[in-house]
Amino acid sequence: VQLQASGGGLVQAGGPLRLSCAASENILSIKGMGWHRQAPGKQRELVAGITNGGFTKYTDSVRGRFTISRDNAKNAIYLEMNSLKPEDTAVYYCAAAITGSFARNEYDYWGQGTLVTVSS
Repeated sequence: VQLQASGGGLVQAGGPLRLSCAASENILSIKGMGWHRQAPGKQRELVAGITNGGFTKYTDSVRGRFTISRDNAKNAIYLEMNSLKPEDTAVYYCAAAITGSFARNEYDYWGQGTLVTVSS
């Protein structure tokens, strides 16, 4: 499967931004998909994940501010980000857990990243 992320950009602190990830095949066949991010000098971390049944999970630092969703008809997932903070600045990656375990965050297909920069 190929994943194409888009929607990154420069936004002021407190503002919103929406990321999109288009998949090349039917996402209902994919156990779980998620958004990860990697800030300069830091390890990549899972931001949010969603199963093909609609179960979602979030890392603590974004819970209540970010919302992950999916549109099965468009084979796409989204990350709605609100109340953005400078510490949210990172390259954001879309990924799919096809053979790996969603519960153990074992993502085995990755899209290219999209840069999100939050200015203070």
